[in-house]
Amino acid sequence: MRPDVFAAVMATGIVSIAAADHGIVVISVILIAVAAVALPVLMVMTAKAWRSFDMRDPNVTLPLFSYVAACAVVGARLAEHRIVLWVLAGLALQAWVSLVPLAVRSMWRHRWTGLRDRAHGGWELAAVATSGLAIVSAQLNVLFWAVVFWVLGLFVYLVMTTLVLWRVRHDASSPELVQPDVWILMGGIAIATLAGDHLHRILIPGPIADGVRAVTIVTWIVATVWIPVLLVVVVRRSVGLGWPAVFPLGMYSSATYAMAVETGWRWFVAVSLTFFGIALAAWLVVAGDAFLRFRRARSRSA
Repeated sequence: MRPDVFAAVMATGIVSIAAADHGIVVISVILIAVAAVALPVLMVMTAKAWRSFDMRDPNVTLPLFSYVAACAVVGARLAEHRIVLWVLAGLALQAWVSLVPLAVRSMWRHRWTGLRDRAHGGWELAAVATSGLAIVSAQLNVLFWAVVFWVLGLFVYLVMTTLVLWRVRHDASSPELVQPDVWILMGGIAIATLAGDHLHRILIPGPIADGVRAVTIVTWIVATVWIPVLLVVVVRRSVGLGWPAVFPLGMYSSATYAMAVETGWRWFVAVSLTFFGIALAAWLVVAGDAFLRFRRARSRSA
C-alpha cells in the first residue's frame, strides 16, 4: 500500500466535478459513483496496512494527506447532499488534525537540507488537502474556517514548492523529481484557485472579497505558468502517467471553469473544456493500466 493511494479517488472525483461543470452528466455520475465506492474500500485497505507505515518519514506522512483531499473532493462533488457533505468534511477534518502533528514531527527530525534532499511533488498533497478543507468549509458556509484553511493551504504550498525547487537546483537528476506526482506542483495551486472562488462566493462584497478575487486570479496565473514548465520536464525526462498526474489536470479544468464564472470571460470555458478532455483521457489510460495490472496480479496468484 502506497501512502498516496487515495490519489485515485482524488483524480476520479475531480474529473467528475469537471464533467459536471460542463453538463456532461452521465460521465460525471459514473465517475463519482466509482470514487464513492473506492473511497471506503481504500479506507479499509489502508487501515489494515497502517502498521507498515513509518510515521517518522515525511515521505509517508505527507502523501497520507491524499485521504483528506479525497474526502474533500468527493464531498465537494456531492455537496447537494448535505448530510454526505457534513460526514465527509468531518472525516477530512479529523484526518487533517491527526496528520498535521505527525507530519510536522516527521519533518522536524530533519534539517532544512535534509528536507530539501527528500522533497518531491507528492509533498504538495498537504497543501491540496488543506485547500480542499477550505472548499468544503465554504460549501458549508463556515466562513471563518474557509478563510483559515485557504490561507494555510497557500502557506503550505509556498513552503513545499520552495523545498522542491531548492532540490531541483541542488540535484535536478534525482529520480524522485520526475515521478507523476510532479504535476501536483500545478494542482496544488489550482485547487487554491478553486478554494478562493468558493470563498469569494460567500463573502460580502467589499475590500476583503476583492482581495480574495485578486489572489485567486494570481493563483490561476501561477497554475497556468506551471503547465508549459511541467510539459518540458515530462517530455525531456519521459515522466509517465499516474493518478497523481490525473488530479491536477482535472483540477485545472475545474479551477478554470470557476474563473469563467467569476469573470464572465467565455474563452475560459473553452480552456476548461479542453483540459477536461485531457484529464478524462488520462483517467481512462491510468484506470485501464490499473485494471490490467490487477488482472495480471490475480493470474499470478491463481
